[in-house]
Amino acid sequence: MKKFDVIIIGSGQAGTPLAFKLAGIGKEVAFIEKEHFGGTCLNTGCTPTKAYVASARRMFDTKNGEEFGIHIPAGARTDLAKVKKRKDDLIKGSVEGIKKGIKDNEHITHIAGTASFIGEKTMEVNGEEITAEEIYINVGGRPRMPEEYKAVGPLNNQSILELTELPEHLVIVGGSYIGLEFGQMFKRFGCEVTIVEKNSAIISREDDDISASIQKTLENEGVKFRLNATCMGAKKLDDGQICVNVNCDQGEPQVIGTHVLLAIGRVPNTDLLNLEKAGIKTDEKGFIKVNDYLETNVPGIYALGDCNGEGAFTHTAYNDFEIIANHKLEGGNRKVSDRILTYGLFVDPPLGRAGMTLSQAKKTGKKLLVGKREMSKIARAKEKGETDGFMRVVVDAETMQIMGASILGVGGDEVVSGILNIMTAKQPYTVIRDSVQIHPTVSELIPTLLEGLKPMED
Repeated sequence: MKKFDVIIIGSGQAGTPLAFKLAGIGKEVAFIEKEHFGGTCLNTGCTPTKAYVASARRMFDTKNGEEFGIHIPAGARTDLAKVKKRKDDLIKGSVEGIKKGIKDNEHITHIAGTASFIGEKTMEVNGEEITAEEIYINVGGRPRMPEEYKAVGPLNNQSILELTELPEHLVIVGGSYIGLEFGQMFKRFGCEVTIVEKNSAIISREDDDISASIQKTLENEGVKFRLNATCMGAKKLDDGQICVNVNCDQGEPQVIGTHVLLAIGRVPNTDLLNLEKAGIKTDEKGFIKVNDYLETNVPGIYALGDCNGEGAFTHTAYNDFEIIANHKLEGGNRKVSDRILTYGLFVDPPLGRAGMTLSQAKKTGKKLLVGKREMSKIARAKEKGETDGFMRVVVDAETMQIMGASILGVGGDEVVSGILNIMTAKQPYTVIRDSVQIHPTVSELIPTLLEGLKPMED
């Protein structure tokens, strides 16, 4: 049995920097990766999808020049093979950088394969047994695949990025973040797109008016929605098309398309690890239970990134790495409970979120101050011709601290950072209210919005 100082399973946004960090102080690291360096974000998540969003935006611009006085000749089309190649080249450059860094590091031993526990601190990979006193699990997750869809061979967020020809009619099962991003981009590429969602709102975790505004934007671009879907499932027809059951109260009971994309959530890859052999506890969904410092119930074994259920974002995974590095190597006290929930939805215009939604804030029972401003009342948005959406900030009336913000509109994914900084610093909203912002920007209207806070009525 080969002994290492550290075993790291998975090369995502927590595992990779941790491997280099620990190797940098002379630790002998076994770095196990079963598929590709860089994890979901780099290979099948953030990097490729945002590259596709950029290409889709170019197509959108070709069809929307007239109101700006720009005459664009008809005939623009999407070459999906070239879109894919650009994406592949972006990924390749980053992956090759990680590979080289690992190859050149004498303290990192890369092991290609699937790891599984055979004891508390012992693992097996490719028939070889290895052990270490510290083990870091960063195995990520995969798309959820219900039995009722397997027969049609549906696309997922990974396989759809390998297409080189556009679907004629893409049916997306599941609204929310993945489904909406792919829905808008493939509609802009030139496909017919229908999004099927079991709930009455396309994004159930957001406030209703946020969800409704995003739906309206996508509908104006030609995306079709079927909400309140029940008895969902799919089957192949004799002509090769795919029938998706929706059984909605109104409209046809099925949607017929050429391709189906499943976007109904993800499951952690923890079931591949034989965690019971190590005595590691998980919750009912398979996420590994961790404490504030990301340690499992087994001392010396930690879980980072999507598999611990503490965020499932690239930025939270990287913060997991930062917490480990701070706590283990620097004697610091950074912890999971310190961070404020923040994320973006990268439809166009994007949604930037920080802290609580308005609905969540109401449930606290606190007295609230709320400010809201339509993007149609922001000069920069009007000048850009992008006035969909609105900004909202929720404040605790007693402490004067910001509880949450939703910035849906042009630049919303960047603008929200200014609010997040104030929240992280635990400063009152008056700090940003009284600041001087650059004109003309979307951010300059945040102080104006905060000047107009009003008590939330019951």
